[in-house]
Amino acid sequence: MSPELISILVLVVVFVVATTRSVNMGALAFAAAFGVGELVADLDADGIFAGFPGDLFVVLVGVTYLFAIARANGTTDWLVEASIRLVRGRVALIPWVMFALTGVLTAIGAVSPAAVAIVAPIALSFATRYGISPLLMGAMVVHGAQAGGFSPISIYGTIVNGIVEREKLPGSEITLFLASLFANLVIAGIVFVVFGGVKLWAQGAVSATEATDQSAEGATGTKGTGGTDDGSPVGGGAGSDGGARTAPVGTASGTAVAARSDAPGTTTRLTPARIATLLALVALVVAVLVFDLDAGLTAITLAVVLSTAWPQDSRTAVGQIAWSTVLLICGVLTYVGVLDQMGTIKWAGEGVGDIGVPLLAAVLLCYIGALVSAFASSVGIMGALIPLAVPFLAQGEIGAVGMVAALAVSATVVDVSPFSTNGALVLAAAPDVDRERFFRQLMVYGGIVVAVVPAVAWLVMVVPGFG
Repeated sequence: MSPELISILVLVVVFVVATTRSVNMGALAFAAAFGVGELVADLDADGIFAGFPGDLFVVLVGVTYLFAIARANGTTDWLVEASIRLVRGRVALIPWVMFALTGVLTAIGAVSPAAVAIVAPIALSFATRYGISPLLMGAMVVHGAQAGGFSPISIYGTIVNGIVEREKLPGSEITLFLASLFANLVIAGIVFVVFGGVKLWAQGAVSATEATDQSAEGATGTKGTGGTDDGSPVGGGAGSDGGARTAPVGTASGTAVAARSDAPGTTTRLTPARIATLLALVALVVAVLVFDLDAGLTAITLAVVLSTAWPQDSRTAVGQIAWSTVLLICGVLTYVGVLDQMGTIKWAGEGVGDIGVPLLAAVLLCYIGALVSAFASSVGIMGALIPLAVPFLAQGEIGAVGMVAALAVSATVVDVSPFSTNGALVLAAAPDVDRERFFRQLMVYGGIVVAVVPAVAWLVMVVPGFG
């Protein structure tokens, strides 16, 4: 058995054990990286740790730390109420506002994870406050980021168009951008309908004070928007009606939601701590988008400043960092790094490229791009797969523009996976949820996207240009 095949089988075992034994998948992945790296790949500790996502670790810790402070001092409540006033009480419009906001940020040049890191904590705080499915809100944020991700001036668009030019393939910047925009817009529309958007629209407009009362009711287990009489959540999982929910009873949300409101029926007021936190959030946006500073390091720095000035608000913030999520994501990505160093990903791609049937090779490359990107860098996998497609694209039987667009869509829409950077940020940013349940929901939804979207992208973008 080849080393590459062994490494893939070990990954399958990690998934099975984590699912059936409720062991943290990240811890299992670290053990697998050690075993496979030392015994199969002949890597030393430095080689194994080369795949550790240090930048993502800092982003997850920094962003969740900063927004834990923002939740503790009521800043997110103020932002949520300001948002509902902006859309005149139409709660159903907020997911689309978040979709558009992240789309604009990535379209004008923000890296997708940076845009998600900025928007997701606010969006998911809003979801908790107004009884929206966190899966709906998280998916809208991620798909919004990818919708704008391939504009001609965006990071993803610039990189992929550069690869196409370097490989001397025909290209169309506008086609690439519109393909991603349209694909993510359609997916967002489906997600909105399936996971409770229609119910949100049917409930009409609410005021900020009405929502505060609903939030307080949900915290005490009485029936609020989208909740049951016992306060248990409704929908939001794969295979359910995906309706809006209140926070589950028995979690930290029981008192946190009510505690963050100044008083039931009143609007959250600005205080010096909240003003300073708002300025910190603005500083985070400016630092990331204008000065191209690291989002994680910037967020930690701002959190430390706020903690020093108002220690009473941030005393418990460090404990609210999503440590289990950090362990899970960093462990899995470390193992994926071992796979990359072993050449497993390249081995699988080259095996597909050697297939003599262009259309079959094209759909398999789309699936490899989707599957690998669910665990690793989207741009990185596109940079590896586009050159692999060159030999059969050169035959002229498949249109290069459509193939590149299909690969780009397949490799980025799967970023809703909790193992990708964007999905991990959504998972870590969600307040007052059953995190294990939310992780499973994201994993199932990501699996559906991996299974369906590459085939649809291939059928729509590649097959019409065949022959």
